[in-house]
Amino acid sequence: MSATMTKESRLNIRCDSHTRQLLDKAASYVHVSISEFVLSNALASAQRVVQEHESITLSPKDFESFLLALDAPAAPNAALNRAFQRHADQVR
Repeated sequence: MSATMTKESRLNIRCDSHTRQLLDKAASYVHVSISEFVLSNALASAQRVVQEHESITLSPKDFESFLLALDAPAAPNAALNRAFQRHADQVR
């Protein structure tokens, strides 16, 4: 984490003494403060969770099917046509 970043938000965490001792020990092994240790590890975990929920990975076969579907979209059905009409009526 960059030392030049302005930190304008505070996060307080409560934990038991065993957890605190473990975090202190881990932080000392990597020569950072406990705050820096907890923040960097929480940030890495948060980025991983967000990526898992916001990205889609397709197999090559599925990706090819996806591209074919984009090139040849299905014709709108009755429900979609009604939705388009409702939208047009409401937007006018």
